[in-house]
Amino acid sequence: MTTGIWSFEAALISFVVSSLIGSKLIPFLVKVKCGQTIKEIGPSWHKSKQNTPTMGGVMFIAGTLAATLVTCVCYMMATKDFMLNNLRAAKVIGGFAMALLFGAIGFVDDYISIKKKRNLGLTAVQKLVLQFTAAFLYLIVMRIFGEDTKTIIPFVGPVDLGIFYYLISAVFIVGIVNAVNLTDGIDGLNGSVTMFVAAFFMVMAGVSSFQGMNIFCAALAGGCLGFLIWNFNPAKIFMGDTGSLFLGGAVCAAAFALDVPVLLIPLGIVYLVEMFSVIMQVSYFKLTHGKRIFKMTPIHHHFEMCGWKEVKIVLVFSAVTFLAGIGSLLLYLFGVIEL
Repeated sequence: MTTGIWSFEAALISFVVSSLIGSKLIPFLVKVKCGQTIKEIGPSWHKSKQNTPTMGGVMFIAGTLAATLVTCVCYMMATKDFMLNNLRAAKVIGGFAMALLFGAIGFVDDYISIKKKRNLGLTAVQKLVLQFTAAFLYLIVMRIFGEDTKTIIPFVGPVDLGIFYYLISAVFIVGIVNAVNLTDGIDGLNGSVTMFVAAFFMVMAGVSSFQGMNIFCAALAGGCLGFLIWNFNPAKIFMGDTGSLFLGGAVCAAAFALDVPVLLIPLGIVYLVEMFSVIMQVSYFKLTHGKRIFKMTPIHHHFEMCGWKEVKIVLVFSAVTFLAGIGSLLLYLFGVIEL
C-alpha cells in the first residue's frame, strides 16, 4: 500500500467513528443536560443556541485515537515496518498524549461550566498553569527521547535556540492552543479550519516519509469531518473546550513533530487573526477608555455583526486556510525538504 492509501484508511475510520458516536452522544448529553451556556456579551441571536449539547470534542478525539491505533497496527503488519525509530514514535505518542492533556483540561473547564450553569469554568490563571504544565511535559519527554533544541526555518535551515528553546516553545504551544480555542465561536468554524490544517500537515508528513504522523494527521482531519456532520450550521452539538483545546494540542504536535512550528504561522493564519483581534480590541479599549476597533471579537463575531451569515464566514475562513495551506506546503517542499 502507498502512503496515500494508509492516510485514506485512517481518515475514513476516524470519520466513521466520529460521526457514529455523534448519533449516540447527542441524545445522551441532552438527557444529562450537558448544554452550552451562551455568553451574555455575545451576539444576541446566539441565544437560540442556549443549551445545545457541548463536549462534542469527545467524538473526534475518539475517532482520531481509534483510527491512529488501527491504521498504525495494520501498517506495521502489512509492511513489517514496526516504526522502531524511538524519536519518531515518541513524537506521535507524545504528541497525542499532549493533545489529550489539553483535551482533559478543556473537559474539566466544560464540566465546571455545566455544573455552575454559566460560561465560566476554570479561571484564566488555572488554565494557563495547567496548559504550560502540559506543554513543558511534552517538551521534556521529547528531550528524553533525543529531540534537540533546533527548529527549522524555511530557506534558512535548522536554528539552534539553545536553552531558550523550551520557554519559546512552551509559550508558542500555549498561544496556539488558545488561538484555536478562540476560533471555536460559530457553527462549523473550528472543525473546518482545523480539518484543512491537519490535511496539509498530513501531506508534509507524507513527503518526509513520517508515516506515523501522516496517519495521525489524516485521522485528525477525518475526525473533524465526521464531527462537522453534527456541528455544521445549525449545530446539533458543540465541541466545547474539550474539543478545541485538543485540536490546538494536536496541530502543535504535528508542527513540532515535523520540526516546523514556524509553519503554523502561515498555515494557522485564521487562528492567529482570531487571537490578535482579541488582543488588539482589549488593548485599544483600555488605551482609549472604551473605544473599539472591531464591532466584536474574536473577529468572526465582527463579520457576524456586519451581516455575514455563519456559513459564509466558515466558507471564507476555510478558503483562506486552504490558500495558506498551499503556501505553507510550498514553503515546506522548497524551503525545508530541499535544504
